[in-house]
Amino acid sequence: MPMLQLILLALIQGITEFLPISSSGHLILLPNLTGMADQGQAIDVAVHVGTLAAVVLYFWADVKVALAGTVDLIVGRRQTPAARLALGLAIATIPVVIAGLAMKLTGLDEALRSVAVIGWTMLGFGIVLWWADQKGATHKTEADWGPIEALKMGLWQAVALIPGTSRSGICITGARFMGYNRHDAAKISMLMSIPTILASGVLLGAEVASEADAQVAIDGLIGAVFAFAAALGALALMMRLLRSVSFTPYVIYRVILGAGLLWYAYA
Repeated sequence: MPMLQLILLALIQGITEFLPISSSGHLILLPNLTGMADQGQAIDVAVHVGTLAAVVLYFWADVKVALAGTVDLIVGRRQTPAARLALGLAIATIPVVIAGLAMKLTGLDEALRSVAVIGWTMLGFGIVLWWADQKGATHKTEADWGPIEALKMGLWQAVALIPGTSRSGICITGARFMGYNRHDAAKISMLMSIPTILASGVLLGAEVASEADAQVAIDGLIGAVFAFAAALGALALMMRLLRSVSFTPYVIYRVILGAGLLWYAYA
């Protein structure tokens, strides 16, 4: 794969994975709008591993709590704060795993990979994000996140399997509707991404493991490194800005891009 395309893919994935603007949508659009060859699943796995490493590093303190909570659950200590976090992340991951398997087995995942679908979801869910952010209450924090809230956000997360929706965007939307403040809504969404990205990476990795060659492995390593750096920077910037800035700038971007894609698809 040409180095320019590889770096471009990695930067797109890294920057858009945690911003509420849809990484999958942008990755699908790149070959569709530029005529570049499709990058293939091996590269998709590699850049997702890069973004996974970034979110684990950024939220390492919370990741350690979740890991300790997993141990608590195994030995029967279900009432500790760590166990609640681990249980919540597990519950929130179940809907997207079930929905993802169903879409893959039915071929729906491939059928939805179109510019028109991305245009509609980019525009529509962008407006829904704006509404939730402007009208949602702010009386809840991450300490209020329990099994019921985790299941509700897990159902929101499953909607993100439609390209252009944005996993982080739809989870933040759900959290804001439920009354979580902006910072904690984003933080919970990012923590939810860890088991979700891990699950999708394992699924895709199993498919491409037997097909990858040495050059693909090298390309994947380069892509993972660039995606890691881009994701870490984008994540740190967004979490810092959320203390003083709403999600409106991301909504404006989504609306403009969505409208442009719909014009391109139907013109």
